[in-house]
Amino acid sequence: MLALLTNDDGIYAPGLAAIERALAGQLETTVVAPATEQSGVGHAITFLTPLTAKEIFEQDRRRGWAVDGSPADAVKLGIAEFCPRRPDLVISGINSGLNAGINVLYSGTVAAAIEGAFFGITSMAVSLEWDDHFEFDRAAGIAAAVIERLLARQPPAGSLFNINIPTAALRGIPAVAVVPMSVARYGEAFERRVDPRGRNYYWASNDPPPPPSATESDVTALRAGAITITPLDYDLTHRASIADLADEDWAAVIAAV
Repeated sequence: MLALLTNDDGIYAPGLAAIERALAGQLETTVVAPATEQSGVGHAITFLTPLTAKEIFEQDRRRGWAVDGSPADAVKLGIAEFCPRRPDLVISGINSGLNAGINVLYSGTVAAAIEGAFFGITSMAVSLEWDDHFEFDRAAGIAAAVIERLLARQPPAGSLFNINIPTAALRGIPAVAVVPMSVARYGEAFERRVDPRGRNYYWASNDPPPPPSATESDVTALRAGAITITPLDYDLTHRASIADLADEDWAAVIAAV
C-alpha cells in the first residue's frame, strides 16, 4: 500500500519525518510537501502562477519533493506527478499544534487530507498538541497504530479522518474518543498596535479555546486528555434547506426583474 505523506509545516518539519519513520515498516511512502511553512492557509491552491518543485535528499537518500505552494498543491502535484502510482492513502502531518474545532476550517494540514479525499483516496490528518518539547516519535507511534486500525476497518475510498493527539496522551494508555468537530466560535479578537511610523496594525490574539461544554466534541475530549478521531465530510450542502427553498416560485421572482 502506497501512502502520500504531506503537511503544512514544510518538508523539513520534524513531525513529517517522525510519521515517515513510524510508517516505514508498515507502508510504502512518498513525501511531497510544501517547501516552507503554510500554516493557516486552508484549502488555497495556486493557479495564477506556475508551481515549482525541488527534489530533496538527505545524504544519499531521496527524502521527497518540496513544492513551492500550498498543502493542497502538494497533494495535487504529488498524485499527478511524483507518486510512482496512484496512492492508496494520503496522510497529512504530524502537525505542530492541534487542529480541532473551527480550526479545522483554517487548517492547511486538514486541507491536504481533504484534497486527497477529493481524489477518492482515503485520507487522514494528524496533529499533536503544541509543546516546547514535542515528542513526535511517541506521537507518530500512536498515530501509526490508529491509522493501521482505521485501515483494517476497510473504510470506503475517499474516507476522511481528523486525528488529534493531546500532550497528556503521550503517557500511559490514553482513551480514544470518536467525536464530532466542535463549531463553537472563538479566536475573533485582535490586538491593535502602532508601528514606528504611527500607523495602526492588527495582530490576531491567541484566544483560548471555547469554555467547557456539555456537548461532547473534539475540543472537550482533547481537554480530557483523549486522542480524538473525527470523521469529516467536505460536502458543505445544508440539505435541510433544499426542499424548503425549492418551494419558492423562482420563475416569478426572475420574471419580475
